[in-house]
Amino acid sequence: MEEQNVPKRRQIRERVMQALYALEISKDAPQHIIDTVLTELKETGGDFDFACSLFIQCVSHQAEIDKRLKGKTEHWEFHRIALIDKILLRMSLCELLYFPDIPPKVSINEAIEIAKDYSTESSGTFVNGIMDAILIELKNEGSLNKTGRGLLDTQGKRSRS
Repeated sequence: MEEQNVPKRRQIRERVMQALYALEISKDAPQHIIDTVLTELKETGGDFDFACSLFIQCVSHQAEIDKRLKGKTEHWEFHRIALIDKILLRMSLCELLYFPDIPPKVSINEAIEIAKDYSTESSGTFVNGIMDAILIELKNEGSLNKTGRGLLDTQGKRSRS
């Protein structure tokens, strides 16, 4: 996690991915996972609050997130999607839905790059395709609530449409 060329937020997302993976495999209590996997971020100067928030939002909204993901993965059996890919899709969608200050392109690009490093050869393309489809759907529904610098769509309007 200490690579110098990797952006700090990506390192934090990688740690959250590890925490979500640990939760999925161990079925431990979420607080135990935070205490064992994410606590190191406090000591290393990582953004512990962001990591905990992303982890908790992913866990508490997993049913809603998975429902939306299943709607975009109908050509795949959801339980057969690579676990890392599923976790990264959940994290990226969670950021789109519950983190209004993070630009959609950042959330999606981070998931793609992490998938390339941690999952299968085709995972980056898979994650990109699913998340692009979801982003279009959220924009069409008016469900994308993004505010702040860098959150404008291609027509120069706020990303609410």
